[in-house]
Amino acid sequence: MPRTRQRTTITDVARAAGVSITTVSHALSGKGYVDPATRAHVQDVARRTGYHPNLHAQRLRKGGAHTIALLSSMPFAVAAGPSRLGFLMEIAAVAAGAALGKGLALVLVPPVEGRDQPLDALDLDGALVIEPAADDTTVDYLHKRGLPVVTIGKQPGAKTPYVDLRSSETAQLLLAHLEAQGARRVALLIGNEPRNSYLEAEAAYRAFARARRMPLRIAKASESGGEAAGYAEAARLLVADPAIDAICAPIDAFAVGAVRAVDESGRKIPGDVRIVTRYDGLRARNSVPPLTAVDLHLDQVAALAVDLLFEHLNKSTRAFVLGPEPQLVVRESSRAVRPAKAVATRAKARTGG
Repeated sequence: MPRTRQRTTITDVARAAGVSITTVSHALSGKGYVDPATRAHVQDVARRTGYHPNLHAQRLRKGGAHTIALLSSMPFAVAAGPSRLGFLMEIAAVAAGAALGKGLALVLVPPVEGRDQPLDALDLDGALVIEPAADDTTVDYLHKRGLPVVTIGKQPGAKTPYVDLRSSETAQLLLAHLEAQGARRVALLIGNEPRNSYLEAEAAYRAFARARRMPLRIAKASESGGEAAGYAEAARLLVADPAIDAICAPIDAFAVGAVRAVDESGRKIPGDVRIVTRYDGLRARNSVPPLTAVDLHLDQVAALAVDLLFEHLNKSTRAFVLGPEPQLVVRESSRAVRPAKAVATRAKARTGG
């Protein structure tokens, strides 16, 4: 039987370099004073002998796991959907790479339905939490474990460090677009949990309506109901006020449900009712018609969140980081429909007819 190749140890390096184990440890870790020539000699010997530090042993000595978790307290019905390729996964893809660049592994924890937190078995140094509610059990649990936490989106009423998703600005962008496209009776469809994105969207909508003396039309759908809940609430809005000519539904699952409600009411999109959403993901792009949405630059958001958590792992006190500026992505669901007569007149003008 062939002999199993033994791992080169720090003792082997010390023996080959002719120095003490402590000197090797200081030379390779950068801690403690070592003569520069000796440090270079030890590092050269370590390379030649194929020495690699035992990270597991280092973690046991230092008490660190070099692992962070990414969690969302939103249910899959709105956080990802059947495809599992939504908001949560888009953030996870970039956050994993950003974490690895800082020597951290990222564990993706699926949304937890209910109050149980199956996280006790995970050895973590910190966590990122996506859009927590005001009294979020996930964030509470992590704080009780003494872990540094950064939220993607501010947690209402809390002092947890966060990346600001600029939810108020995003809502204002969508509402201004609807008005520019001719909408005069806009309804708002948001979730029923106390999340900052909903609170800021509602505040922006109320200010928008007040400035235009527009009647308030606000519906709140159950997050766990996903598209079906969005459909039910949108249908209720349209029955209660048939004059509604636009629906702003920041959650893409609710927006897709609203599309079905408008279709089944016999109205046309965008001719009779315009629909917009916040997250420019698969649901928005694959909807029929495609939904006007907002590019939140989640790749940058994810990187900023990892950077901020890394700072707090190193005892930073920075409270928040401003996320990138949201950008509107206009699609068929909200574009103003020009009257057929006007289109024909322009066509004649172009041909000289």
